[in-house]
Amino acid sequence: MAMTSGLVKLDACQIVVIDMQAKLSVAMPQDAMQAVIQQTERLLQAATMLSIPVIATEQYPQGLGHTLPQLSQHLAQAPVIAKTAFSACAEPKFNAKLSRDKSQVILVGMEAHICVLQTAMDLLANHKQVFVVEDAVISRNPLNKANAIARMRDAGCVITNIESVLFESISNANHDAFKAIAKLIR
Repeated sequence: MAMTSGLVKLDACQIVVIDMQAKLSVAMPQDAMQAVIQQTERLLQAATMLSIPVIATEQYPQGLGHTLPQLSQHLAQAPVIAKTAFSACAEPKFNAKLSRDKSQVILVGMEAHICVLQTAMDLLANHKQVFVVEDAVISRNPLNKANAIARMRDAGCVITNIESVLFESISNANHDAFKAIAKLIR
């Protein structure tokens, strides 16, 4: 595995947004869901500013609907891959869009203990360094999320947060995007 120091590197990362769908979101604790949407939106705005590649998935969109509108507006350039398997890696179209030359994958989405976890485990098996953004993943049951986070950490994922991802990606206050990134978290 092409390991780094455990920090997100701008030239090595890509973002995967897992199943942030309208019909699925209503099953989540609503305050927590709103926070996850806000954090994911910040990440996607930063991805646009920094030209970080993004892929989104939708679990069985015929039944669960499409990506939330407040997020899909930031996905204009991103492929959105429909899937029925819980792991995005089980979908050939996802694997075809996953950047081979990016060793790091930043994961956000739902549900943490199902699709996020299975995707993370498969990405690790495929020699990717996986960053799970804890404040941008959710499960219906907070205990299931906590268990998933523990399992992913134990398996070798880096458990992180939005602010760390944003500032690690630019790595220096002299970066051209620093002021714009700093505004995203205020």
